[in-house]
Amino acid sequence: MAVNRYDKSGVWRGIWSRRGPLALLLWPLSRLYALAWAVRASCYRLGLFRVTRVSVPVLVVGNVAVGGAGKTPVVMELVRHLLGRGYRVGVVSRGHGRRDRTCLEVQAGDSAERCGDEPLLIKRTLAVPVFVAKDRAQAAVSLLRQHPTIDVIVSDDGLQHVGLARDLEICLLDETGLGNGLLLPAGPLREPWPRPADWVLNSSRHPAPGQFRVERRLADEAKRSDGSSVALDTLRGKRLLAIAAIAHPESFFAMLRERGLDLARTIALPDHADFGAFQWPAEDAYELVFTEKDATKIWALHSRGWAVPLSISLDPDFLSALDERLDRLSLRRETRSNA
Repeated sequence: MAVNRYDKSGVWRGIWSRRGPLALLLWPLSRLYALAWAVRASCYRLGLFRVTRVSVPVLVVGNVAVGGAGKTPVVMELVRHLLGRGYRVGVVSRGHGRRDRTCLEVQAGDSAERCGDEPLLIKRTLAVPVFVAKDRAQAAVSLLRQHPTIDVIVSDDGLQHVGLARDLEICLLDETGLGNGLLLPAGPLREPWPRPADWVLNSSRHPAPGQFRVERRLADEAKRSDGSSVALDTLRGKRLLAIAAIAHPESFFAMLRERGLDLARTIALPDHADFGAFQWPAEDAYELVFTEKDATKIWALHSRGWAVPLSISLDPDFLSALDERLDRLSLRRETRSNA
């Protein structure tokens, strides 16, 4: 039986799923939010707020609705693709949930508390330069200062962080879409929609015309903290406790069940939750399964359990369009630098 004792975000998702009484009650506040957003946008447009442009193309992957939408797995797949094409890639992120507020380069031996769970996962998995800072422009400048041979920067999140000039924007949508279509706090939108973006990637079954589909599925293997792995199917028949501290925990639980795993119990925690105060079950009560992102925190506390990575497939037509645009940008900057 599923247990969801900790994560309260589902309450807001319920409010934001339709234009019910609570959403309408909050609607005046969303108009104030819209006004503040318009003033902020005008300040950037008039040059009152600083916009930093760096010397290499910047690709921002973000979303317009509150919640995860799978940004980090998409970022990781994009980085793999760009590395395969010969680009030298760096990543910048805010590092949500971290305690350190300085701009820093993520090291593989860091803790998630210091640099954030998602940047740490990217660093350990892909071994590319990763910098974190609340100001992503500062992170990008620091990255290029320390790694001057980098020729593409990918920003994990930051669609609304316009202080960092970007060349290409990817907006992600998931199955929840735009909810009731209202701005915060009456709805889930961080900014007015529609808004310009180079591409919209959608993980729902039926993307709108002009959008590209992202396919998400669980990897075929589960990992241990010591680096060993087993076929995911070998966990069938075991008494499993699934834990998820992500934006939409239910989607992870559903994918586990779709693979034929029997979840005796599930626990949903808030996104980027700290597991320090978590009450672990008795050693022999359950086998633990959790997301690869959560493993960066869980394995620092104890070595039990299986991390199940997410596998991402991007539309080949989207990748071709991205390659063409990025090649043109790189050639244009190379021409200017040689002039």
